[in-house]
Parts: sequence; structure tokens; C-alpha cells
Amino acid sequence: MLVLVFLQVLVCNHIHLWGYATPMPYVLFLFSFPLNSNRMGNMVWAFVLGLLVDTFSNTLGEATASLTLTAFVQWPLLHAMAPKDCIEDMVPTYRSMGRWNHIRYIFLLTLIHHVVFYLLESLSFYHMSVMLTSLASSFALSLMLVLTLDTLRNGK
Repeated sequence: MLVLVFLQVLVCNHIHLWGYATPMPYVLFLFSFPLNSNRMGNMVWAFVLGLLVDTFSNTLGEATASLTLTAFVQWPLLHAMAPKDCIEDMVPTYRSMGRWNHIRYIFLLTLIHHVVFYLLESLSFYHMSVMLTSLASSFALSLMLVLTLDTLRNGK
């Protein structure tokens, strides 16, 4: 978790491709919780991670709120996408879920996180085009980075 916070704060917060895209690889932390993990514990971990990112990034709770909501949605989403014959303590990986289910799982959780994050950041629909451009470009960049880091983490 601390490695992802340092990666976000020291490297990714200084990347603004085309003035819009900022990668957010810290959402990768949520993807490592096992199927039978405590839902409330996941939300507490997500809250702590978001609080650390917000503290060092000078954001006003956007990371905390978006990660906590994503952790809330993560548990039922994982249960819906996990294979029916999986073991009780399955950790979501390419091997345990299958390649496309795992990619879809990461895609949906990253999308949920980014939508909430950018809605909270803008707090308005006045500059909708700027918000949607930032959302789409940051989502695409973050998704590529998260999928790459997750592949390296799982060794496949």
C-alpha cells in the first residue's frame, strides 16, 4: 500500500498528459483482497489509502470518498464475477478468475473509482467537456498502468 502511495504522490501526481490525463495506480490495492475478506475491513483499508493519497496530494477527500465507495462496490462485484466453483479464499488474479473476467473486474472498478473521483473534483456540470476529457484520458492511462502492474504482480 505504501509503495502505491509513494508511486502516486512522487511520480504520478506530476504526470499530466495533454493537461488532462493523470494516472492513478493506487486503485490496484483494492484488487488484491480475497473473495472471503471482510467487507468492512476492505472499506477501512480503502479509506486509509485514500486518506494518505489525499493528504500528500492536497486533494480534498476525493481519493478517500472514491476509494471507499469503490471498496463498497468491490465485494458484490467480485462475487458476481468469480467462477462458481472457486475456492473460498480465492484472490482475484488472471489464473483464478480467467483472463477476461479479471480484466472486466479491473475495468469496472477503475471506472467506478474515476467517475466518482472526477465528479467530486468538479462538483459541477458547468465544464462538462473538461471533466469528461479528464475522466476518459485518466481512466485510459490508469487502466493501462494498473493492468501492467497487476500482470507483473501476478507473474503472468
